[in-house]
Amino acid sequence: MDTEALTHPTDPEIATHALAEAAAAAGYAPSIHNTQPWRWRLTADTLELRLVRGRILPVTDPEGRLATLSCGVALHHARVALAAQGWHATVTRMPADGEPDLLASLHVERRAPTDSASTLHLRSIPFRHTDRRPVPGTPVEPNDLAAITTAVQEQDTQLHTLRPDQLLELAAATDHAQHSEAADPAWRAELAYWTGPARPSGAGVPETAIPQRATQTTVPGRDFGHHGELSVSAAHDKAATFVVLYGSTDEPVSWLRAGEALSAGWLTATEHGVSVVPHSAPIEVIAARQAIRAMIASVGHPFLVLRLGTTDPADPAVPHTSRLPADQLIDRA
Repeated sequence: MDTEALTHPTDPEIATHALAEAAAAAGYAPSIHNTQPWRWRLTADTLELRLVRGRILPVTDPEGRLATLSCGVALHHARVALAAQGWHATVTRMPADGEPDLLASLHVERRAPTDSASTLHLRSIPFRHTDRRPVPGTPVEPNDLAAITTAVQEQDTQLHTLRPDQLLELAAATDHAQHSEAADPAWRAELAYWTGPARPSGAGVPETAIPQRATQTTVPGRDFGHHGELSVSAAHDKAATFVVLYGSTDEPVSWLRAGEALSAGWLTATEHGVSVVPHSAPIEVIAARQAIRAMIASVGHPFLVLRLGTTDPADPAVPHTSRLPADQLIDRA
């Protein structure tokens, strides 16, 4: 690469195009119920990430914890895209003089050597998906789990692997959370909106991502209130590994960083042939969240439980969920 290109300002139009590409890549990010609660504002050399209040789940996620985490995933996807394109960008999280919903800004400063790890991550972004089918294969290899854990830790967040003897406790906490939520008519209506035929075009959870019947699992998966079209086997996911994503503080900047860590860990998992299914139900209910915190010896605050499993290359791919069009996610100054 030309040394001049690394040390001198580049044509603003090229930088703006790179930022637009980064925002587009962020559109693939997973989010709670596929709500995609973010919006980007693009200027000549900066991307601003904002939380969209209208896409927060007011019953499920009243504090915006999971929505902010979802935005963090989008932020990391954008960071990956810029680094893979050979750009050095500074990240400012929760700008002190910014508006309440301004979560972060990405400012492009100069060209930089292309980052090989980010290039691999960028290639993995379109292939990352949520597969709620059981994982009856072999357990995740220790070296794969170590790589995922390292990727998470590099984003200022931690990953705790639950012991087999803790799974029944996790199952009880998850079951309690789901029964508590299902008892609330407002929660059921909210879930039905985002998973039913009235969901917004390009958002929500489609029938193709919801199992056609209850799966055989020790830890119950999300109960969507109805069966979908995703074909599942009668196998039990005894080979699944459960981990807890957690941070040192329970505040918005930590939720955002947890999303960035989830992105880094999930993309790494995809590259290692490991499937990831987020379990947010035990985080959504305070009592269950406290139980999860006790499982990690109260060393931090839990943000998400993840089920990891070894994928079988012979299994048919699960259809990807649709996304909102770019013009609903990106504003140009």
